[in-house]
Amino acid sequence: MDYKRLVIRGISYSQTQSGAYALLLEDEETKVKLPVVIGNFEAQSISLGLEKDIQPPRPLTHDLFTKFVTSTHYNLESVVIYQIIDGVFFSNINFRHKTNGEELILDARTSDAVAMAVRFDAPIYTTQQVLNEAGILLEIEEAPVQNTFSEEEPLAENDLRNTTMEELKMLLDQAVKDEDFDYALEIQEEIKRRKRKID
Repeated sequence: MDYKRLVIRGISYSQTQSGAYALLLEDEETKVKLPVVIGNFEAQSISLGLEKDIQPPRPLTHDLFTKFVTSTHYNLESVVIYQIIDGVFFSNINFRHKTNGEELILDARTSDAVAMAVRFDAPIYTTQQVLNEAGILLEIEEAPVQNTFSEEEPLAENDLRNTTMEELKMLLDQAVKDEDFDYALEIQEEIKRRKRKID
């Protein structure tokens, strides 16, 4: 299967879910963004994994598992986000034994898989289908579009259907800037729905 490599673009506090964070992954080639909602502990663990200089006073769960993996002579080769069902991402962690080359594939939550990947400097991949279903692509306009909406409440889904394509693109851009990825996905769905009608 042709996998797409993702890079971590940041972690931000979720605008829509209290106590949750949004992990923003990006396809290296197409720049399509893949937002994944994660918990507070996982966000902290990923951040600490990215900051190699910072060591917690006691090992976190992911640090403990990293130590276990290396002590059994395995290496984490890659992480693959292979599916999304009802907004939930499914991932595999791919290990390889350093001596005999034996492969080991473990099912994992995406947040845990990414937390492990950063500790091993392992690549993170996904499929084109996952990017098509959950990815957000920001298209840069040649000329800026005037904002005709107030900055109060986001538009409801029915209101999205009454906006022009240019306004949808502007709203999508603003939603991503505001890190409101749930709303950005709603807008993206409306854009995809219109493009399917045209096709």
